[in-house]
Amino acid sequence: MKFANLLFLAAPIFAQEAFVLRNVTIHPVTAPEIAGGSISVANGKIVEYGAKVAAAKNVKVIDGKGLHVYPGMINCATLMGISEVTSVRESNDTNEIGEFVPQVRAVIAFNPDSEHVPVTRVNGITSVVTMPASLTEGRGAGGAAQSILRGQAAVVHMDGWNWEDMGINRNAGLLMRFPQIVTARVSAFEGATAAAIPFADAKKIYDAELKKVDNFFDAARRYQTAKLAKAADFKPNVQYEAMLPLLEGKAPLLVPAERERTIREVIAFAKKQKVKLILLDVQKPGKSIDLIKENNIPVVVGKPTNLPLDEDDPYDAAYSLPGQLYKAGIKFAFGTYDNQFARNLPFEAAFAVAYGLPYEAAMKALTIDAAEIFGVGNVTGSLDKGKSADFVVTDGDPLEVKTQVKMLFINGKNVALDNRQTRLYEKYNSRK
Repeated sequence: MKFANLLFLAAPIFAQEAFVLRNVTIHPVTAPEIAGGSISVANGKIVEYGAKVAAAKNVKVIDGKGLHVYPGMINCATLMGISEVTSVRESNDTNEIGEFVPQVRAVIAFNPDSEHVPVTRVNGITSVVTMPASLTEGRGAGGAAQSILRGQAAVVHMDGWNWEDMGINRNAGLLMRFPQIVTARVSAFEGATAAAIPFADAKKIYDAELKKVDNFFDAARRYQTAKLAKAADFKPNVQYEAMLPLLEGKAPLLVPAERERTIREVIAFAKKQKVKLILLDVQKPGKSIDLIKENNIPVVVGKPTNLPLDEDDPYDAAYSLPGQLYKAGIKFAFGTYDNQFARNLPFEAAFAVAYGLPYEAAMKALTIDAAEIFGVGNVTGSLDKGKSADFVVTDGDPLEVKTQVKMLFINGKNVALDNRQTRLYEKYNSRK
């Protein structure tokens, strides 16, 4: 009886409180800004926003005079929730064994208690794309990729009790390491390069891997046909079952492609296999920009603060790439491809703005464009009616380092802004 009473008393704690936030400058991203506006939230959803929004009786009213409201930002490439300390093997749930593991799901391994989550969201990031594996690991001798199809990425909210609470799109795409011709081998010691292998040998490895990929896709299609035909000898297979959303056009293929040659090969492969494609970590596309636009392929750029790939590249190659994609009419988003610097996402975009990307385009790339690229544009990414109440309240421009986040809402919940770093700051700042 006592236990039942405790459950009864606890219930209201988890209810989403309705409220109206007044006297704020609203930046919807998909519409012109509204000075002195209000935004109404109920049941974790945005009810409406505008210059005049009436508050229902007994609904909490928050005065945000002098503050600004922006949609929550989305970091489109992280290992959030599945990698804690890179150098501690036990805290990393990445890089599964096997060449083809499309059944691996990043979302179910997500640790909601990761210290990276509150540290990242305190800068206005309300959602992330969690990759099932690192883009920089998994290479074997001679540059051969040990893991090719690496599992399913997921779009998750940055607040919740478990992965079921936090998952927005649990299959946001299938991550693939596309075979490449690699002649330089990196040894176990970071920065030390072993003897190069002949081009002919590297080409053989590349051709063999590409053949394996084609064979796997063919086998998955045969499985799809047999399942639809309800063949008498049909047997379920978790690997091929995980391929069905990709083959049916419900999920895209996510492929890292830094350089022009790889980009062209990946696009040709996607067209051959008739699958949707998102290019990741694009850094030096060259003339393939026209090909990307022609095929209407979205891009998640590498960090603008990255060093140029080659020593004779322009110093601002990474800074100016988002602006080039924008001018070409390519939809793109930003990702940090790490956890430790995931919170710096808006500052990465700010560098791109300084080198030719229009400010409005940068904000869209951080919000609505990112959401649409990964199939959650109807759920989050803007302040439109009916969407999840994911927004950040600041005292200025979120792309400016000096701007302070005053409040953060995820699914309509006012999320606490404390984290490990603020706790350590307070601890040592109060030391006598």
